[in-house]
Amino acid sequence: MLIGKLLTQLIYPLTLCLLLVPLGLLLRRRWPRLGMACCVSGLGWLLLWSLPVPTFLLGESLEQQYPQVAAAELPLVDAIVVLGGGVDEDEHGINLQAGADRVWFGATLFHAGRAPLVILSGGSVEELGMIWPEAPAMAAFVKDLGVPEAALVLESGSRTTRENAINTRPLLQARGINRILLVTSAQHMPRALATFRKLGIDAIAAPTDFEASRPTGYWLLRWMPSAAALERSSRALKEYIGIWVYRMSGWA
Repeated sequence: MLIGKLLTQLIYPLTLCLLLVPLGLLLRRRWPRLGMACCVSGLGWLLLWSLPVPTFLLGESLEQQYPQVAAAELPLVDAIVVLGGGVDEDEHGINLQAGADRVWFGATLFHAGRAPLVILSGGSVEELGMIWPEAPAMAAFVKDLGVPEAALVLESGSRTTRENAINTRPLLQARGINRILLVTSAQHMPRALATFRKLGIDAIAAPTDFEASRPTGYWLLRWMPSAAALERSSRALKEYIGIWVYRMSGWA
């Protein structure tokens, strides 16, 4: 997993720009062409993924693999598995992040009668500042959405998508569960679903948290750099790196 984290950090547009531009400035006296190439590449990579149109196309390429489906149109299964990544907790209480749609959609599926059980999978990742396990915070949120505690199973040890699948499998086996709805963000779904199925889990995609919206308004604004576009493209690039690492490792 270390190589995946390193590659992810290196390919982030802002990180790569901050590495290549200073390197180019150092090289330009002795190797001016190489130095200029480094500077242009770093700035160009940052500019490309700061633009709304390329960002939309990148995100859509992930999200269109598993299109949005209404809760009532998904099949009846034995359990709903919701992956962490949208709710955390600190000394001030519970915080809802962009991915909190995952928990909301899990509750929606439960109320739609898709399954009698909701498994919440998410641990702590201290490298990212998450000291407390995510599953209990997810449980507090989903109970506020009307899901009874008796219908919840918490998995609090996973720190990665692969660990989500590994740690969830024995919970399913112990309850004789054969088929699940897997809930996660749309861009994360290709990697997550492949990982669960690789372990022999009969998982059906229930994507949510779609964020690749087609740019609208004046055409010029669609090609103006924005911090929001940079943030979204960074998440999509992270997913592509994750997919590549998981496939190369035989995990998906």
